[in-house]
Amino acid sequence: MAVVDLLDLPAATPANTPLLGLDLGEKTIGVAVSDATRMIASPFELIRKTKFTHEAERLFAIMAERGAAGIVIGLPMNMDGTEGPRAQSCRAFARNLNRLRDVPVAFWDERLSTSAVNRFLIEQMDMTRARRAEVVDRNAAAYILQGALDRMRDAAQ
Repeated sequence: MAVVDLLDLPAATPANTPLLGLDLGEKTIGVAVSDATRMIASPFELIRKTKFTHEAERLFAIMAERGAAGIVIGLPMNMDGTEGPRAQSCRAFARNLNRLRDVPVAFWDERLSTSAVNRFLIEQMDMTRARRAEVVDRNAAAYILQGALDRMRDAAQ
């Protein structure tokens, strides 16, 4: 299956199955999961990056545990809309995942998602920097996944 356009992801996955959202950082992977109706994204887990095969095994285990059928990966575009090295790294991550297992993967522009989440955690939750560091990547993954879910739902109407 490999990479699909975001708007093709619903057709590429069984109905009533959750999706995972990923925020790929340099040291961690923030993971979010949707509900089966794909209406709400929730922060789920933080995976510390060590070795790709370990990270992939954990992602596939989460997919199995939650019954998830596809993945949305945040694509860190440059502000001018071009792709830089981090975006290429995310695309390589998706290719490598698909070498291990055939799973539908789509990308969602994640520009400013971490900034938006940090701003929310400071303004609304009054979190300290240390506490934010523990939760920001999972919440950024949920922010990314929620944006993708909203876009897919809007396109279907």
